[in-house]
Amino acid sequence: MKDIFQSAALVTLLAWGNAAPALAQENLPGAQLEGLLAIAKANNPDYASMRQEAQAASERVVMAGALMDPKFRVEWMDITKGGSQSATLLPNDTGSTIYTFMQDLPWWGKRDLKRAIAAQEAQAVDGKAQGTWAELAAKVKTTHAQRYFLHNTRQLTQELLDLTNHLAQVTQVRYAGGLAMQQDAIRAQVEQTTIQTELVALESEAHQADARLNALLARPSGAPLAAPESLPMLPAAATLDADSLLERVRQRNPQIFSEDARIKAAELSRELSLKNRYPDFTLAITPTQMQSRITEWGLMLEMNIPLQQGTRRAQEREAQAMLEAAQSRRAAVSNQVASDLSENLAGLQSAQRTEQLLKTSLLPQAELTFQAALAGYENGKLDFATLLDAQRQIRQSRLGQLKAQVDAQMRLAEIEKLLGEEL
Repeated sequence: MKDIFQSAALVTLLAWGNAAPALAQENLPGAQLEGLLAIAKANNPDYASMRQEAQAASERVVMAGALMDPKFRVEWMDITKGGSQSATLLPNDTGSTIYTFMQDLPWWGKRDLKRAIAAQEAQAVDGKAQGTWAELAAKVKTTHAQRYFLHNTRQLTQELLDLTNHLAQVTQVRYAGGLAMQQDAIRAQVEQTTIQTELVALESEAHQADARLNALLARPSGAPLAAPESLPMLPAAATLDADSLLERVRQRNPQIFSEDARIKAAELSRELSLKNRYPDFTLAITPTQMQSRITEWGLMLEMNIPLQQGTRRAQEREAQAMLEAAQSRRAAVSNQVASDLSENLAGLQSAQRTEQLLKTSLLPQAELTFQAALAGYENGKLDFATLLDAQRQIRQSRLGQLKAQVDAQMRLAEIEKLLGEEL
């Protein structure tokens, strides 16, 4: 019975030892895009800083519409009572003490305009934060697609290396039997070395892509990542209608959103500059104390006189120029966004068509050509160079198909960045 328990424990430990690496691999980020985006959104410092700036800008709305702090002033009159006593600041012992409570009051409507300007500026910063996230998400999507390409390219290259090793064995057998030239065996070895060199290069590129992704996720550059398992599904063709996408981009693009807010802020600033033609006020209440009681009350109204009209006209021209600049920036951004959308949409559709052609036409033809070439070489009807060419055609077709898939994902990431949302 003791031996049975020991055997069961040993089996359990071995099973746990085999399962632990798989469990650790499952807990690593990198397999699916959704998990990567969630980590980036929570941890990326650039996006965090923009969120905090947007929060700070929203707090400025309250401050912009607030009144200035009131002022308090004390005046001690006749502190020596005509020279009959030493100087004193005690209110009961002076001739009189005047207390003044003052409050600055802007012209009607100025506070509302300042509050509205700050609100529009806060929206502009919020749009910038949204744009930062859209840019970050596009980088994560692009890097995930690159990792997927490199991972699958390495697998494909390894498969080709295994196939080349098999061809090298066939060549050696045929050479030993006098059915092939020594040159065929040498070419097979050269092909093996070439593919091994490509595997080394792919391994280096994969490490670089991992480092880029870890930087986006705010992880150490050498932190382990799970192998990418799949690419997201591409949206349906109806979703990729150019006119509807362009309309959505004009309504939701973060850059355009920010520029619209800046235009509104500039319009309000121009209106505020016009209101600066009118004076601001200071209201004051002044109780006067004599000995131990208040004997007088005074009321004071002060206003600035807006005589410097040249300065105010310059402010108005500045506000108008800033408004026109904001409108021009908005037009430039809108044109650039429309151009980028058209370019990436065309690239996405081209990649989809290319992938479909490679999948349904070129790749099956290349595989049939290779099978025929292999059979012909084994029968002595074709030379080894023809067999290698057929092998390269298969490789190029598979790489082309994989590249088209990844290119489509990268184009989609750019389109979603322009939209500021997922398709």
